[in-house]
Amino acid sequence: MQLGGLHHVTAVTTEASENVAFYTEVLGLRLVKKTVNQDDVSAYHLFYGDELGRPGTEVTFFDWPHLRIAPNHAGAGEVSATELRVTGREALDFWTERLAEFGVEHGGVEERGGRGLIAFTDPEGQRLRLVDDGGDNKVAGGIPWEGSPVPRVAGIRGLGAVELMVRDLAPTAWVLSEVLGFRKVDEYERGDERAVVFEVGPGGPGSEVLVVERPEAPVARLGRGGVHHVAFRTPDDEEHAAWRERVRSFGLGVTPQIDRFYFRSIYFREPGGVLFEIATDGPGFATDEDANHLGERLSLPPFLEPRREAIEAGLEPIAAR
Repeated sequence: MQLGGLHHVTAVTTEASENVAFYTEVLGLRLVKKTVNQDDVSAYHLFYGDELGRPGTEVTFFDWPHLRIAPNHAGAGEVSATELRVTGREALDFWTERLAEFGVEHGGVEERGGRGLIAFTDPEGQRLRLVDDGGDNKVAGGIPWEGSPVPRVAGIRGLGAVELMVRDLAPTAWVLSEVLGFRKVDEYERGDERAVVFEVGPGGPGSEVLVVERPEAPVARLGRGGVHHVAFRTPDDEEHAAWRERVRSFGLGVTPQIDRFYFRSIYFREPGGVLFEIATDGPGFATDEDANHLGERLSLPPFLEPRREAIEAGLEPIAAR
């Protein structure tokens, strides 16, 4: 039993229309599912990804307008950066120009561990990096949507890595390695911080977690532009159930298996404070929509469909561009 890599990252937006515009028109991702937070149906849950929203390509958002006056307070116990994979130095060069064209500030191409990257933030302050995966397909990248404004050759192919910020490396490293089966593959100093790279499954981009140890960091407080949780992949319901039992057996509090309709989920918080999810690869986003029309209407799982009228009435319409 082995995790297959990263499944998705879920962050917080307070401006759904602007969020859709940035992630589709600037970054060129496809809005593959427009639905609601199943635990809070007053909030959109927006999913962006490759042409089909394949596992490992998804960046998702809860829309919580009440947090407009509460920006994320960065610190320990959070996903401190999300890395998106592209292929080749030419792709990075394309992105330096594209981001500048749209007024997105960045520091140009940097190098880390032999890979080029561009660091920037989205309009609400979420910390993002575009990273050259060097064509490493041990974890297969997604296929950028042909309807994207970004040429496929330079398109975002999914998640490359997530970075976690913690005060004490050891407990988080224990969960990653002993509970979840990650392997330590690199370590380096970053200023006064220690950074350790872990990978799981096939390894390489799409499977990596960077853990930054910063003992003096304040405790993170989730707000606008922050990341709510990171999810890891497992192929099917049988292994999903086995992962729940494994996490529980190590003394970590874990939820029951939850049917999200598009996948199944379990959640638990690692000792450093970051919320982890393990999600199944399927059944996927084409379950209730034609693949050619993903994300065009509000999708509700069958158990919420009887409440559609009331749910739609409670949502701010997303402005068309």
